[in-house]
Amino acid sequence: MNRIMETAIEADPRLPVIRMTRDFAATPGQLFRAHTDPALFARWVGPDATVTRIEHWDARTGGSWRYVSAHGGTEYGFHGCFHEVRPDRIVQTFTFEGDPDGVALETLWFEDLGDGRTRLRTQSLVDSFENRDAWLRGGMEVGVGEGHAKLERMLIDGTV
Repeated sequence: MNRIMETAIEADPRLPVIRMTRDFAATPGQLFRAHTDPALFARWVGPDATVTRIEHWDARTGGSWRYVSAHGGTEYGFHGCFHEVRPDRIVQTFTFEGDPDGVALETLWFEDLGDGRTRLRTQSLVDSFENRDAWLRGGMEVGVGEGHAKLERMLIDGTV
C-alpha cells in the first residue's frame, strides 16, 4: 500500500489549483474533528512559529470562520465560509486578509484507508495562476507541512 508520510503539494499545470495529500494514523472522524473543533484547529494549523487565535468559528453548513495567526509581533487574519460540512468532506472559502480580493474555494476529503489510517486530500481553487503561484512562493509548503506534523503528533498522543 502506498502511504504518504509527508504532505505532497502540487500545482495543476492547467488550472489555478493546488492539491495537497497526506496520510494520517487516524480515523476519518478524528481528522474531521481536528478540522471542525476550533480549540483543536488552533493548536495545529500553520507554521510552528505562529500562535493562532480563533475569532469566530461556526463549523456547519452555512457557517463561517475567522482566525488570526501571530508571528513575531505581526498578526495575519484569515476568514471564510463553510459551504458544506459533513463527516467525509468540507467545502469552504478561504481568504487571507492581506489579499482580500484573493478568495479560494477549498474542498477537503477524509478518505478511510482502513487499518486506522485516513488520507486527507485538499484542493484549493485560487482566483488566478498569479495568486496560486504567490501562495506557493510565500511559504505555504512550510506552513502546511509543519501544521500537518503538529496534527500527526496530536493524533498519536491522543489529543484528538
